[in-house]
Amino acid sequence: MPGAPPVWAYDGAMSTGLLGRGARAMASWSPVERDAVLYAASALFAIGTAQLASISLYQQWGRLAVGPYAVGAVASALAARRARGRKERAAASAEAAGRAPSDGAPVTQTGAAWHWTTPRAVIFLVVLLGATLMPLSLEVLWRTDSGGTAHVQPETAVVERSGEAFVRGKDPYTFIKPHQHITAPPGEPAYDVYNPYLPLMSLFGIPRSTHASPRLTDARVAFSVFTILVVVVAMALCRGPTGPRVLALQSMTVLPTAALPLATGGDDLPVAALLLLGLVLLQRRRPLWAGVALGVAASMKITAWPLAALAFLVARDRDGHRGRRPSLAVAAGIVGVMIPAVLPTAAENLSAFIENVVRFPLGLAGVQSPAASPLVGHLVVSLFPGIHRAFTVTVAAVGVLALAYVLVRRRPTTPAALSRLMAWVMTVAILLAPATRVGYLLYPVDLFVWAWLLRSEETVDPVPEEPVRVAPRLPVGAVGLDEGDALDRSSGDRGVAGVGAGQGKPVLTSSLVASRPGATGRDGCAQSWSETA
Repeated sequence: MPGAPPVWAYDGAMSTGLLGRGARAMASWSPVERDAVLYAASALFAIGTAQLASISLYQQWGRLAVGPYAVGAVASALAARRARGRKERAAASAEAAGRAPSDGAPVTQTGAAWHWTTPRAVIFLVVLLGATLMPLSLEVLWRTDSGGTAHVQPETAVVERSGEAFVRGKDPYTFIKPHQHITAPPGEPAYDVYNPYLPLMSLFGIPRSTHASPRLTDARVAFSVFTILVVVVAMALCRGPTGPRVLALQSMTVLPTAALPLATGGDDLPVAALLLLGLVLLQRRRPLWAGVALGVAASMKITAWPLAALAFLVARDRDGHRGRRPSLAVAAGIVGVMIPAVLPTAAENLSAFIENVVRFPLGLAGVQSPAASPLVGHLVVSLFPGIHRAFTVTVAAVGVLALAYVLVRRRPTTPAALSRLMAWVMTVAILLAPATRVGYLLYPVDLFVWAWLLRSEETVDPVPEEPVRVAPRLPVGAVGLDEGDALDRSSGDRGVAGVGAGQGKPVLTSSLVASRPGATGRDGCAQSWSETA
């Protein structure tokens, strides 16, 4: 309908007060104005990181990234001002010519306002280079020159060692007995002996085992290249409005949710990129390939398991219908990757696998994990160390029960709904986990962005309505009842089965067509209950 807002835009009807006014104000911004706000907020985040972060590597990134973000914010603001001026001049010219300002310039949800314009693209590339690629390159260079660990996060070294072990045919997991003295590599903490990643993550460490230049074999280089390529493929598969795609691309490449981890550690970004690709493939109704993408992510890190486990709920076939076949296709893709990727390594030394992949991330291995951000769960177990195990088990059990309740009451039926649900689940899990990091919040932030992206994709790839099967209504008397003995009851009422005429048995008749308006059954269809006295 001409002039109607796209379904993915905020219409201001769902909230009031300060929150509603803020949402309506943001919805009124142009895309370039939103870029200016995002880059300005990123600059403030970089300043805070440089001043307040407890990790020196994060402080270095903050000092390097604040300049490019500030340049991007100023350039976006100037571009927005110039665009607004052109719009005002065009409106004045149209008014002087005696026609409506919008004449000859129709606006659609994929119109010029959402195009990936040249100024936006140039600003994006400048910020990508300055806030992501330049800090990454400098940290890799400084690590190579110094030979120490001041310019790399521990997870990068762990992945590189597991890659070398994979090439040499060794087990990447080491079993450590309780109270055993741990010998870590020089300059590295004791927890670096543990490998909390699943086997496919080792692939990013394989280049380190070659004779190529250390500046090229740093695992962060492989993380970054893989992430960018997968995100580009996912965005190419999208066909909806440009705005959500641009924001998803920004959150996975240039905003602090991507730039900081890529420059310092980066192991979560390939997993996040594969989750995005899997969701997009589910939206495009490619359940098998979606399962493959999610299976690869779940074979890298356990943080991908919640989304991979629930992906079958929103799987649809090429015609857009849910059912057993698309759900089985997703499951087949996931299992078909995980069994050969994880099972052989886990079976080789199951105790070591559980100690590294399960107990250590949960803080149950007897060694303090580097994931110790002062969030709720970590603060509780720090103040009351005696309840560490009980608290962990209780939080996990309550979380599973709460998720099961939500799935029963409001089961997600689209990838957008699943992404939004997983965003809330991971937010709560990160806040309550005994061993966690603030950096893990990149998952829920990205999932919320992807929910908007996938919701916008439904405007060009709508979900078809489920077919309604209508059965012919049985005529009164077909089961031996007189017409005067029939009694219709409304929906949700289980009814009381009467006694069949002359048979002494309960008789129940059901119809998918309502016998009176508004009488619907538990499954959305109408039901008619017949009784005899």
